[in-house]
Amino acid sequence: MQRQLPVITGFHQDDEGDWVVSLSCGHTQHVRHRPPFMQRPWVVTATGRAERLGQAFDCGWCRRERAK
Repeated sequence: MQRQLPVITGFHQDDEGDWVVSLSCGHTQHVRHRPPFMQRPWVVTATGRAERLGQAFDCGWCRRERAK
């Protein structure tokens, strides 16, 4: 049985100005654009973030829970 990934429901910035996604599963996760290690150029613009709303996102917290 294939599990459905949560979707992005919103964004906010943490105290250091890094972007964080809110997910439909109830978890949050940082989404940084720090080349060459993290390639997420969409997160640095309002348009890029808006285009990602409602899209599936692989939640690391949910993945860890499933692995138990």
